[in-house]
Amino acid sequence: RILRLDIKEKLAAAIKAACERAISDGTVPAGALPAIQLDPPPQKSFGDFATNFAMQAAKGLRCNPRVLALAIEKNIDCPLLDKMEIVNPGFMNFFLKKDWLYESLARIAAQGENYGNLPKKSGEYIQVEFVSANPTGPLHIGHGRGAAVGSALVSLLRTAGYEVAAEYYINDAGNQINNLAASVNARYLELLKVPCDFPEDGYHGADIIATAERIVKAGGDKYLGMSTKDRLAAFREIALKEKIAILREDLEAFRVRFDNWFSEQTLHDGGAIEKCCADLTGRGYLYEKDGAKWLRSTLFGDDKDRVVIRENGAPTYLAADIAYHENKFSRGFTRLINLWGADHHGYIKRMKAACEALGHAGGRLEVLVLQMVSLFRDGELVKMSKRTGQSVTLNELVEEVGTDAARFFFIMRSIDSQLDFDINLAIEKAPENPVYYIQYAHARICSVFRQAAEVGAVSGGAADLSLLREECELDLIKKLDAYAGEVESAAKDRAPHRIARYAHELTGLFHSFYQQCRILGVEENMQTARLTLARAVRDCLRHALELLGISAPEYM
Repeated sequence: RILRLDIKEKLAAAIKAACERAISDGTVPAGALPAIQLDPPPQKSFGDFATNFAMQAAKGLRCNPRVLALAIEKNIDCPLLDKMEIVNPGFMNFFLKKDWLYESLARIAAQGENYGNLPKKSGEYIQVEFVSANPTGPLHIGHGRGAAVGSALVSLLRTAGYEVAAEYYINDAGNQINNLAASVNARYLELLKVPCDFPEDGYHGADIIATAERIVKAGGDKYLGMSTKDRLAAFREIALKEKIAILREDLEAFRVRFDNWFSEQTLHDGGAIEKCCADLTGRGYLYEKDGAKWLRSTLFGDDKDRVVIRENGAPTYLAADIAYHENKFSRGFTRLINLWGADHHGYIKRMKAACEALGHAGGRLEVLVLQMVSLFRDGELVKMSKRTGQSVTLNELVEEVGTDAARFFFIMRSIDSQLDFDINLAIEKAPENPVYYIQYAHARICSVFRQAAEVGAVSGGAADLSLLREECELDLIKKLDAYAGEVESAAKDRAPHRIARYAHELTGLFHSFYQQCRILGVEENMQTARLTLARAVRDCLRHALELLGISAPEYM
């Protein structure tokens, strides 16, 4: 177990035992006790941990919160505890002995680059589905945010001990693919000087022209002899294969990898949609009205029932999505996490309703909604690509700012908030650029160890960590100690941005330490202790950056 979790558990157990002793001796009435939540307080002057447990428990125990807090203070027995303070109306602040910091640093240093990897959890098999952009054009910056956050979330959950699979749902069925084929066909005919009308719902991107050009280069006019139906079928297959290959290549370059690429078409071909409809009908949740089949989604909190099969017998998008989610559950996943764009917010209730109608508890499907991304250059909103006059693609952004900066900027804000992406800041080599600031700290520590090796300084082995008494040193150890707990809580809250924030805060504390405390050229025991601390920071920063899919350079 990670020490930070042990300390919190030991302190929480001591608080609970003190409360039970107070109940036993009649100081406070008996009653049910709530869970004890301990957190680092907002200010160092408030101690190492704080809790409002006395206020939460007071109602159930029918006593004054301060009376309960005083009873806990009188009865608490914890070897880690230096002192406890009570703040009206019943907050409790706990100050731990310094020894726990040195013990913690020793254990962190012993774990090295594995520090932050939590024990394996059993009982849950999670699938995270993200990006899932239609294969009809290049990825744009909105997809980029979903790709960065989704892949970081998968990594975070795995680091926290969960079994996780990442999946891309290929929307390779329906009108958008027919429109793709029709668009390629129109561009193909244009290139061969054959009169044609561009489809009303066609795709106008330069990538469509490029696909048509490759078809002409490979086969010339051989497709002109086909019927329109056969030519469209051929172009559908060619274009789809090409677009999916490009998606894979672009995502791989952006350090986004999927365990599975799932084809929507297989649901149509394998009868999965019909099977789901029969299941829903048998359960009483699918009914016919005006020739169509409707899901009774209002029974599960939706504002109206939804059409699953149209009057003409064609399935809606919802029908395929229901079959897809049933397929996920049939593969053994106990929890599904979908990352959707803000434009899909209204789709959540009907999807959750469908899962519940199929017999899956509502909480087993989680939908995380990503808010919009706005690009800014020189303080001005960037709406269109300079190259094509259309939306800025993910590839164009990465070419300009780099993969590391793009990933960090996409991840560093909560997905609940709109992201303003400042291109100028992302390419700046200055402390104001958060990813540069963190990477520079990592490279700086690597440089320290290269210098240590040159002078033969001892950088390993036993160190007297109790020599680390400066406030900036103790603050740094406390922050390191908090990392495992941050991984645990960030995974639980599906919040990879908290790891980015943690890395930035740890970097700030390291730079402060570096400026105030000389590492090399001091007394040997102190030098060894500070090198141990610096190595722990380096390993922790590398772990956090790699978790986010960002490189940890040794030279800058």
